[in-house]
Amino acid sequence: MIEKGADMILSIIFSFRNEEAVIPELLRRVKDVIVTLNMEYELIFINDASDDRSLELLIQERKQDKNIKIINMSRRFGYTPGVLCGLRHANGDVAINMVSDLQDPPELIPKLLEKWKDGADIVYTTRTRRLGVSLFKAWAIKQVRKIISVLSEINIPSDSSDFKLFSRRAVNEIIKIEEYDPFMRGIVSWIGFKQEEVFYELQPRYKGKSHFPLLRSADPAKEFIRAVASFSSLPIYFILIVGLTLSMAAFLYFIWLVVARIFKMPLTSSSVFIAIMFFLCGLILSAIGTLGIYIWRIYQQVVNRPLYIVKDKIGFNQ
Repeated sequence: MIEKGADMILSIIFSFRNEEAVIPELLRRVKDVIVTLNMEYELIFINDASDDRSLELLIQERKQDKNIKIINMSRRFGYTPGVLCGLRHANGDVAINMVSDLQDPPELIPKLLEKWKDGADIVYTTRTRRLGVSLFKAWAIKQVRKIISVLSEINIPSDSSDFKLFSRRAVNEIIKIEEYDPFMRGIVSWIGFKQEEVFYELQPRYKGKSHFPLLRSADPAKEFIRAVASFSSLPIYFILIVGLTLSMAAFLYFIWLVVARIFKMPLTSSSVFIAIMFFLCGLILSAIGTLGIYIWRIYQQVVNRPLYIVKDKIGFNQ
């Protein structure tokens, strides 16, 4: 029994889209866990403009359990904006965020709460294995996260998941942040406080497939540029990818030149010059693309659009 939570409220947040196949089983397993806790609770579902029967199912479930609350987004905004929306609407003394596809086992919730009872403000989970995920995908995700951890100026656990517990104090600090497109795993590490770790195996998805986001002017060319500059970072990433591709091509070409030299194959006098030019062009384009990404993020912050727009709420005091 979690004594600290005896007279407190637990908020559980689900940011989701199109989970009609999972919702009944998700609610059953979550409630089976909740009945073992001596706590009041609320289940906050952030509906990212689902176009299946997810909302209908939740409304039906709410008739039996008024602790189910629903926030409908005005359009698709993505997983992270949904998480932040849920945290901003959570009334609990402690909040838990988890994915809704049952890859995060609800049965781990009591263990997270025990860490909170012992004084942790944040309890993050680390995956020891990724069941139901291809070996290559699991390896690639792990390597990318390791690189992020190495490059970051703060300590970001390399294989932590979005399945996390937040104390009320941690929630209050997170919702103060007005950063556009925040990197939540980094934000959680950045705010500090006492943080504890819990290990678990990522489960296979219960059902379904994974979800893991005009020209009216008289001068169409200007309108196109304005639209792309205001709502797309694709050109920046295109330049970066082209630059990296040219750099890799030049590197492979250098290797071929070395091999050709070793085996005394005929080479033209311009071969080395061509390789150098390819490499420099790739380096310049990579630099432009990298700087462009930072400038794009600054631009998004400056225009100050909201991270999400709520269409309506069910179960909240309007």
